[in-house]
Amino acid sequence: MSRITLFLILVFFVSVVAAASEFDTEIIDETPLLRDGFVMMGVDGTLVGPDSNDVYFFELLSDVNDYRVVLKAGTKLELLPSSALEKMIAGVKKRPAAIYRLWNGRVTRYRGRNFIFPNYFLPMMKAEKPEPKTSQQPQQEREQKLALDEPNDVLAMPPEVIEKLRAARDKTSASVQPITDVNEISVDKSQPAAEEGKLPSARSYAQSADSVFVDRTAFLVERDDGRLVFVPDALGRNVQKLSLHLLPCAVLEMTEQKQAAEPEPVRFKIAGIMTKYKGDNYLLLERAIRTYSHGNFGR
Repeated sequence: MSRITLFLILVFFVSVVAAASEFDTEIIDETPLLRDGFVMMGVDGTLVGPDSNDVYFFELLSDVNDYRVVLKAGTKLELLPSSALEKMIAGVKKRPAAIYRLWNGRVTRYRGRNFIFPNYFLPMMKAEKPEPKTSQQPQQEREQKLALDEPNDVLAMPPEVIEKLRAARDKTSASVQPITDVNEISVDKSQPAAEEGKLPSARSYAQSADSVFVDRTAFLVERDDGRLVFVPDALGRNVQKLSLHLLPCAVLEMTEQKQAAEPEPVRFKIAGIMTKYKGDNYLLLERAIRTYSHGNFGR
């Protein structure tokens, strides 16, 4: 084979590899995805939904950067079922134009899509700018210059200062309370009475009712509707009958691959965050390790 033929083959190979790399780059640029486990801290957005599948989305009001990919403002990410999402839905019914700030929104990645698992959030409202107050003092009096008296004259106190001192003295005298009997029950009248329709504090909004699910053995089961659930199993011991719907994440995707490689149900030792949404239990997997019975049990 001549050198010219080898040179032409080499040029063709380099051109094909370059074209393929450019094609992959275009695909990555069109579908940017945040890494699994990235936490959104102080990200503002609005709650959008629900759609026909009763799914809610979080629309970003600013760019989000995980040091690899940047999601532009206006991007909508699906919110995973959680107790925090229930509070967000209840809040948006009272304040349709509310803005939510995620303080601990965990991003998950599953089958080429990003999701948000909200944990802590804070509802916010746009502050209205106060109208400028017009001065009641006439323009002529403001522009009038103070007349200079002789150096030895007694300085006269302005009347507005006298009024302020008098008001402060009246306030001090009114705040003085007489000495009461030590056996008499005192009531603090300085604190205002609680209003019945008062809104809950920001902390009650931010707290979620999630719990930690650690070191439990379970089987990965697919239901008739196609949803995957974990059914706890304690290797022959009695356990509480519980069914956990699995939230999409990278750990779940790897667990599905392990189960697909085996013809029989695989027993996993799992750990994650358990939450409730509309009365159902959900689990965000943190870890799933395959366990073996060593022939002591049927499965």
